Parts: sequence; C-alpha cells; structure tokens
Amino acid sequence: MNGHETDGGATVRERWVRAEGVELCVAELGDAGQPTVVLLHGYPDSKEVWSEVASRLAERFHVVLYDVRGHGRSTAPDPLRGGFTLEKLTGDFLAVADAVSPERPVHLVGHDWGSVQGWECTTVARTEGRIASFTSLSGPSLDHFGHWINARLRRPTPRRAAQLLGQTAKSWYVYLLHTPVLPELAWRGPLGARWPAILRRLEKVPADGYPTPTLGDDAAHGAWLYRDNVRARLRHPRPDAYAHAPVQLVTPVGDAFLSPSLYDDLDRWVPRLLRRTIDARHWVPRTRPDQLAEWIGEFVLAHEDGRPVAETVPDGPYADRFGGRLVLVTGAGGGIGRATAFAFAEAGARIVAADVDAEGAATTAELCRMIGAPEAWAEAVDVADEEAMEKFAERVASSYGVVDVLVNNAGIGVSGPFLDTSAADWRRVLDVNLWGVIHGCRLFGRQMAERGQGGHIVNTASAAAYAPSRALPAYSTSKAAVLMLSECLRAELAGQGIGVSAVCPGFVQTNITTTTRFTGVSDEEEARRRKSAHRRYGQRNYPAEKVADAVLRAVVRNQAVVPVTPEARGARLLARFAPRALRAIARVEPKL
Repeated sequence: MNGHETDGGATVRERWVRAEGVELCVAELGDAGQPTVVLLHGYPDSKEVWSEVASRLAERFHVVLYDVRGHGRSTAPDPLRGGFTLEKLTGDFLAVADAVSPERPVHLVGHDWGSVQGWECTTVARTEGRIASFTSLSGPSLDHFGHWINARLRRPTPRRAAQLLGQTAKSWYVYLLHTPVLPELAWRGPLGARWPAILRRLEKVPADGYPTPTLGDDAAHGAWLYRDNVRARLRHPRPDAYAHAPVQLVTPVGDAFLSPSLYDDLDRWVPRLLRRTIDARHWVPRTRPDQLAEWIGEFVLAHEDGRPVAETVPDGPYADRFGGRLVLVTGAGGGIGRATAFAFAEAGARIVAADVDAEGAATTAELCRMIGAPEAWAEAVDVADEEAMEKFAERVASSYGVVDVLVNNAGIGVSGPFLDTSAADWRRVLDVNLWGVIHGCRLFGRQMAERGQGGHIVNTASAAAYAPSRALPAYSTSKAAVLMLSECLRAELAGQGIGVSAVCPGFVQTNITTTTRFTGVSDEEEARRRKSAHRRYGQRNYPAEKVADAVLRAVVRNQAVVPVTPEARGARLLARFAPRALRAIARVEPKL
C-alpha cells in the first residue's frame, strides 16, 4: 500500500484487492476508525469521478473508492463476455468491503452504473449485514426497472404510456451499446477524444483534469456492463428484489438519461426510503460535490446514531428545491435578512449569515441550525468595504463552497431633503445600499458563472426604487440603482443559468427605522423621528417573514421584480400606468 495527497490535502492510500479473476485498484481516505463509506462509480467513469466528494467526506469518514473491473487501474476479466455480470460485480464489492472494513458494515454510495451495482448489492441475500445504508444517484435497480416496465405494459394508461415512451427515448444509448464493436471503436477514437468537451458543454462539468486518460478503455470495457445484464434482467426481473438496508434516493431533476417517474413504485421495494431531489444534471459527483457530500454525510451519521430517517430531512416549504443548497444572506443580523435566513434554513439549506454586527450574525446562524439548517455559519463583514468583501468571498468559497443563492440584503436608511443631505450621508448610503450590492454581485456572481452550474442572486431593493418621495432622495436613489442593476444583470447572466431578482418591500416592521439617519435636524429631533417612524411601522405590522417568503418564491419562479406589501404593489402599478399620480403623491411631505 502506498500514499499520496489529493489537491484538497487528503492523504490517499492505495491497495490492490483480488476478486474473481481480476485485481481491483482501491483507494482509501480518512480515518480507518470512522464509519466506512464505499463509493461506486458509473459508466464511462473510473473512481476519479468521486474525487471531489471523497475529499469532503474524508474529513468525517473512512472513504473507500475503487475502479470497477476493467476500468481505471483495475484489470479486466478474460474473456470480457460474461465477465461483467451483476453477480461478479457483487463479488468484487464484497471482496473490497472485507478488505477495508472486515468487522463493520459499510455505507454504500453509487452513481450511474455504480448505483445499478449498489441496488444489486442492497437487494441480494449474500450481502445482508454488510451494508449499513445505500445512497443511490442516477441509476435504478434493473429488477425494479423491469417490474416498472411490465406494470406499464400490463395496465397501460395514457400517463403510463407517456412515461414508458419518455424513458425509452432517454435510453437511446443503451441500444447503441449493445451493437458489436461499434462502441469500442467510437470510444477509443473520436468520441473518447471529444468526451471531455461534451461533458463541459452539456453537463457543465468543470475542466479540472477529469475524465482520466483511461477513458477510452474504460468505456470500451464498460459496454459489457450493459450487454451482460440489461436484457436479461429487464426480461426476467427478480421477484424478491427488496432492500435489506435503508436507502437514500437522490434524483437530479435535469437528468438526461433517467426520468423521475422511474422511481414512482420504489416504496414497494424499499421499506426504509428517503427521497431527495437536486436541481442538477446527470454528473452530480463532479458538478455538485459539496451538496452531495453533505447529504451522504447526514444519511450515514443518522444511521450510525440510530436516529429515524425522517429526522434528517427538512420539511419546510421548498425543501425539495433548497435542501443542501448553500445560501448567503447579507444583513442577516436582524429584520428581513434574519427572516430570510430562517426561511431558507427551514427548507434545509446551508446558511452563511453575514452582517457587520458579528453578534447578530452569530445568533442568526445558531437559530438557523436549530430550525433545520444542516449547517450554518456566521461571518462578520462590512459590505461597503471592497477589500473586506474580496477576502470574504475567497473565504466563503474555500471554506463552504460556491454559493447557490446570494441574497444581497444589507442596507441602511437615510431620510431628509436633498439640500439638507450632506455628501458624507450620500456616500454612506450609496456605499452600503448600492456598492454593497455591487460587491456581492460581482464577487459571488463571478464564482457562480465560473462554476457553470447556475445559481440565483436576490437583491433587496424597495418600493422607494420606483416611488419617488421628497423625504427619501438618497435612499430612493440607492434603491433605484439596485433595481436597474438587477435588471441589467438578469439580462447578462440569463445565458449562464443564473437568475437575478429584485425584491421591493414597502413598509415592513424591522429595526431599520431605529438606525435611519434623519438629515437637517437636531440630535433630539432625529431621536424623536426615529421613535415615531418605528411606532408607525409597528402599527403597520407587516412582518419580515412575508418578505422572506417572497424571496424564496422569487428564486423558485425566477421572478424579475417582486413588489412586497400592498402599497409596494400599488406603487408599482402607478409607476407603470399612472406616473403623474405617483409624482403628485411624492410632493406630499410626510409627517413624523
């Protein structure tokens, strides 16, 4: 056995395990005294498809990944025909499990054909007691698939016929892989050479040295996975393919090869089933390793601790959309920012609560963990400070990953006539309300774009962005700029799958009124006006939680401009259809 370090710094230990007629190259990471997680790769991959996930899991677990026979550095059976049956692949898994964890059952994770193998291992008698849990990703049990097809042929309905035809179309490549010689020639020739570019273009897989140079041989050998198993199992599926271990099913909603309906009948076969969906395409181990590692870790620890599966799953609104996502909220120390962080936490998102008030951010993060966030971190940062924001963005990416949803919420209030508003007041409100948003969009938006997996940016503007007021020239200007910035960014980033929304609240009960700067008056008068404004907003009694709900809906629906509160919606209509009336209202001097 020898060792080397991955790019993430984790030490990889390699060994060779002999199975039926082959030598399997096995890699281990992490503390061997911790629970063992075995990662099975799919087609046309090698174990390197799991490298990003493995390095993250190795911080908490003993992680094992190996090249399936005929792939990567493992040897191929001789002859190839008949050498890739599910029975032999199950034997390979048992040989590896006995070598790396002889006394404790292992937690199995499979992607694509690795998941097909994992289903076989989790439903046959000879592995009972050796598997503590199974996480399936983008690969069905061939037995369950066969029963799914038979059920739709025996009792066809329009819906079932559509499902069957849809999956048949998605499985076009399976038919090609059954043709003799052609797949081998293609993979060792032009298809193999172009495959990395295809993955980058269609799946948005990062250009980070994957796939490995063995791709051509891996794919050529792997064609026998299909030839040795698919037709036989689909024609004669096992009637006893019941899972003897708890199963976590992760379904990418953008999978080009598998329809979500394929798993409609799965509860029949899996007594202990946890379903999750992820807004991603097929190659999730390469495109969303952070989220996948988080879910695997949660599932493993739940069963190591003996907790019910349901306790690991958020049940808040939009949990199927935001579960495991990384959400960053600025101005999260209170008000709308805190309420927004809570709403995402209830949906199972991982939260970065950022605020200039370190104590307020820490409180928000702690409460997020209590109400459903699998992880939540507090960060103190002044969004107006360009250098601090650049360091903050680097720290977030290196410590937590690329942000999936950014909520630029931090803001301050300034009220008073234009002629009484000093240049310093203007600079401060623009630095926070506008430049803070610019810094967030520029730094985190670039990270989203470079990752290539989409994302969403929410900028908190205001009804004041389109409703002029003689009392709010500085504040309204800053928010109008945020609104236009959001519209421009939405146009620019749409082609990269990044949505941008501007949320425009009206009078919402928050503490912003207690810190609003009132210009042109004495300190005593400013204190009186703050108290009066806070009382009036309290009487309005519109909670920040409703704005938070609007933020989540804006992301789910990819809405451009979202007025919140009746007065915000009314002002939006006037701005579009009766601007003269809105200008007349703007001349009215508010009484505080």
